[in-house]
Amino acid sequence: MEQIAFGTDGWRATLDTFTEERVRIVAQAAADYFAERGAETIGIGYDARETSPGFAGALAEVLAGNGLDVVVSERDCPTPVLAWTLKDRGLEGGLVVTASHNPPEYNGIKFLSPDGSPAGEEVTDRLESLLDEPDLRPEADHGTVTEEQLVPAYERHALAFVDGDLDGLSVAYDAMNGSGRGVTDALLAEAGANVQRLRCELDPTFGGGSPEPTAGRLGTLIERVTEGGAEIGFVNDGDADRLAVVTPDRGFLDPNLLYAALYEYLLESDSGPAVRTVSTTFLIDEIAAAHGEEAVEVPVGFKWVAEGMRDANALCGGEESGGFGITRHLRNKDGVLLALVIAAAHTERPIDERVDAITAEYGDIYQDRISVDCPDERKATVIDGLEGSLPESMLGVPVERVDTKDGFKIFLANGSWLLVRPSGTEAKLRVYAEADSDEQVHNLLVAGRDVVESVA
Repeated sequence: MEQIAFGTDGWRATLDTFTEERVRIVAQAAADYFAERGAETIGIGYDARETSPGFAGALAEVLAGNGLDVVVSERDCPTPVLAWTLKDRGLEGGLVVTASHNPPEYNGIKFLSPDGSPAGEEVTDRLESLLDEPDLRPEADHGTVTEEQLVPAYERHALAFVDGDLDGLSVAYDAMNGSGRGVTDALLAEAGANVQRLRCELDPTFGGGSPEPTAGRLGTLIERVTEGGAEIGFVNDGDADRLAVVTPDRGFLDPNLLYAALYEYLLESDSGPAVRTVSTTFLIDEIAAAHGEEAVEVPVGFKWVAEGMRDANALCGGEESGGFGITRHLRNKDGVLLALVIAAAHTERPIDERVDAITAEYGDIYQDRISVDCPDERKATVIDGLEGSLPESMLGVPVERVDTKDGFKIFLANGSWLLVRPSGTEAKLRVYAEADSDEQVHNLLVAGRDVVESVA
């Protein structure tokens, strides 16, 4: 049980740790948690990994054995599809077996609240306190387990939610062999796009790599779009809650700029604050201020973004890793519906033009991140050690202030910043930087890594 811990996005581990025995322990904790709330019906989804259907079956067996009725997706499905189903059907919570963008030797469990948002810290803390061996009722008192198609109702909602006819738009879509295949591409096609499909076959190994939509993993998609084979490209991560976009002029579009373009587009017909994580660009703040709105900063992890969306009655929320949500749809990131939204925005005005207009008005931004290996048990010690090791200046620029909302965010007098924080999903520390040039970002990241390694 000591191996089970919920981070920023659920519990995730390699398969030597993520075992059926521990999955059943998590299921019993979930069943006890639901019993405390008088829940009756729970949803379960799972991703395209080889082990995921079996783990989903173990979850369902324990939950049903505790008297709960369980609705299980009849195929691997995007996390946002299950999240929306909970909200739409009034189910009392959900579990998704997925390790998201991690390589195939990982698996994990995400816990979803009844409104489809990620479970908050108070929920995951309670789950951890309830971890125990399964204790099933007599068979006569078991609940039911039913497999259902969840995608069709979600697709009908998404097509009604997004006001736009894609009418022949040429789109290239890369599923990275994940759960977006047959869902995101089908939705774009149903809306009128001509869709070219890449890596849309079921492959539980994801081609031997990680289903993470970063520029280095998207060579074919980038080539297809930048060489004129498609007008725009979309890619989802393994469980399709994240979205990356490829454009003809910029190639892989920085997710910070994608969020800026999304927020500007939404503000054309709506209003409200934007929520962003501490690692996401200040450009969102400038756009918000220009429209008389507010930008709300929260720690990294969409559970914090979701809370911020609720508390601020925000229009949207996002993070620099490519997770974006629209509050009136779902307080969770959704790489499926967002592909449809961005495609609709592109048909009105190309995304490259939107981004060019934003950078012309507010200035260019440059941001990147690196990772430093750090065992989970050392993370807190290293972060604590940074408190007395932070410099008074970096690269000759004075440190103006330090924010400790999530790790250490160091603001420099020239407007650039550096963030050091522990990863909630991997045995690493993350180092982020934003500045006014790629060179400055690179130099800040090197300086940040040196600071981390001096105390690690």
